[in-house]
Amino acid sequence: MSKVLLDTCTFLWLETDPKRLPVDLIRMLADRKTEIFLSAVSAWEIVLKLGTGKLTLPVPPREFVETARSKSSIQTLAVEEAAVLQTAKLPALHKDPFDRMLIGQAIEHGLTLATPDPLIRQYAVRTVWDKV
Repeated sequence: MSKVLLDTCTFLWLETDPKRLPVDLIRMLADRKTEIFLSAVSAWEIVLKLGTGKLTLPVPPREFVETARSKSSIQTLAVEEAAVLQTAKLPALHKDPFDRMLIGQAIEHGLTLATPDPLIRQYAVRTVWDKV
């Protein structure tokens, strides 16, 4: 069984533009044996990007996230202290606090992070994108 944490753009693309995702990743996410997670950090990032005008959604963020999670059987991953503390161990390869938190959560919970971000893939965290 695979356990996959979606980064924010992967979640958004899954729901709004799935053609941007690798075919093998879509297959993996469609497999009922795969547990899929969305971090509360990603929900926060979506809300902040909406507020700054860097993102638009067809419906309010709460409705968008809840509907998408339900449709794709995506579980919520809360932010816990242990995952936050994992970020202190990370080298300064990536400055984005949202991405660093997702890395910390993936490490702490033994999840594979689905991300196209090459900076994230430099960390000692399991990732999936081109080679599923």
